[in-house]
Amino acid sequence: MTTDVTRVREELALANRILVRQGVLDAFGHVSVRHPGRPDRFLLARNMAPASVTPDDVLELDLDGTVHGSEARPYLERFIHGEVLRMRRDAMAVVHSHSPAVIPFSVARTAPLRAVSHMGSFLGEHTPVFEIREFAGDASDLLIRDNALGAALARSLGGGPAVLMRGHGVTVVGATLREAVFRAVYTEFNARIQAAALALGPVAFLTAGEAVASAATNASQIDRAWNVWKEDVRF
Repeated sequence: MTTDVTRVREELALANRILVRQGVLDAFGHVSVRHPGRPDRFLLARNMAPASVTPDDVLELDLDGTVHGSEARPYLERFIHGEVLRMRRDAMAVVHSHSPAVIPFSVARTAPLRAVSHMGSFLGEHTPVFEIREFAGDASDLLIRDNALGAALARSLGGGPAVLMRGHGVTVVGATLREAVFRAVYTEFNARIQAAALALGPVAFLTAGEAVASAATNASQIDRAWNVWKEDVRF
């Protein structure tokens, strides 16, 4: 078990750095993975810039957001990860980012984010938007500061791969850490392409069938992307 946790901590540190290099995270945002031996806990870096995360910076938390075995300061929005992992037993990893190309789709009322590229096919025909005003009023700082807001976000995510957060960012899940990273990168990729296409005129989105078929094909190639991306980052 020690070996498994050590390996997962290393991959989580790599995931942080990959997401920065790919333009999904910057000084902010975070990525978590369910503990390999305790499904009621998850691993998440301490409160720090993602580009600097090493395996030694990874904390162990329970689903309520309580840190175990460390006095290090956790991320304020750790409740995103705990509540999503609590609701989504099929998910093993969560990425929360302020992905710049995605945020416009969280505030534009007439342009929902949906699959326009085969690489973004996992998004399908609809990506939900979490409206924090419905749960925290109209004077919040838009952050997920407690378990109640985390649970509300998880309900908005439902069974899908991603949920936009109005004026804030996006939360993406995956059945593996590598899949969550892949989806976070290609959510940003798809958003850039969709915005460019919308500026040109009417858009031919993927059909439901095309999205399912393309997502299945891409699922077998996630390690190919991961192995390239990890060559660009170092501890």
